[in-house]
Amino acid sequence: MQYKGYEAVIEYDASDRLFFGRVINIEDIIVFDGLSVDELEQAFQTVIEQYLTDCQTLNKIPTPPTYSFDEATTTVIN
Repeated sequence: MQYKGYEAVIEYDASDRLFFGRVINIEDIIVFDGLSVDELEQAFQTVIEQYLTDCQTLNKIPTPPTYSFDEATTTVIN
């Protein structure tokens, strides 16, 4: 799952019937969850927006997102 270049790994807990995710490739620990894919996507976007807002409030430079190989190769250079 990706949002604004940030990536997350997703797992599903069948006993709790809950999706949960963790943002990867950044220094901070950011986790989120949802009961459905739509809820999970919304939670992911919300935690990224909150992370960026918190960094700005704290005058901290956020860890820059990593881009997947697919995204990097879609840029056309003339």
